Amino acid sequence: MILILLGPPGAGKGTQAERIVQTRGVPQLSTGDMLRAAIQSGSPLGQKVQAIMDRGDLVSDEVIEQIITARIREADCAKGFILDGAVRTTGQAEMVDRVLKNQERSLDVVIELAVDEDELVNRLGNRIDEAKAAGKPVRADDNEETFRKRQAVYRDQTAPLIPYYEKQGKLRKVDGMGTVAEVASAIDAILDEIAAE
Repeated sequence: MILILLGPPGAGKGTQAERIVQTRGVPQLSTGDMLRAAIQSGSPLGQKVQAIMDRGDLVSDEVIEQIITARIREADCAKGFILDGAVRTTGQAEMVDRVLKNQERSLDVVIELAVDEDELVNRLGNRIDEAKAAGKPVRADDNEETFRKRQAVYRDQTAPLIPYYEKQGKLRKVDGMGTVAEVASAIDAILDEIAAE
């Protein structure tokens, strides 16, 4: 099962991906996590990525392609994987299709978490307050100005993936404003249906 979770920043893609990893036994390939690991290493690439992410901009397609190509060749991806935040532009979608085709594989489904952006800003505020109350660090890009910029980048650059995957017949929509359990249940119904095909 190879799937992509689509939705703007804060839609809950990471939360749902973690749950799918546990229930379906496929790894979550989050370029965000891999890029944050590079940042923590303090390498020149990590420093470059840090500056890009702090601005709320997107990392280049070349960097994303290198990460994805190497990662999906690993043994734990043999039964499938989740691409979480790894496909953000139609150019990247075409690249992923090409990379998969070269490995004689293909994408099974793209699940869009449909959400209300203003409500996501409210959720961000709650998340920041909870992190501060728990004494946890707040990410540099966790502020309303950067968050709204990331939303705008999503609308401009990533939302065109919706018609791209609709044309392939792979897009399924889920109401992302429900509880974590409600969203999970809707996603599971889609995945069970595809697994049974």
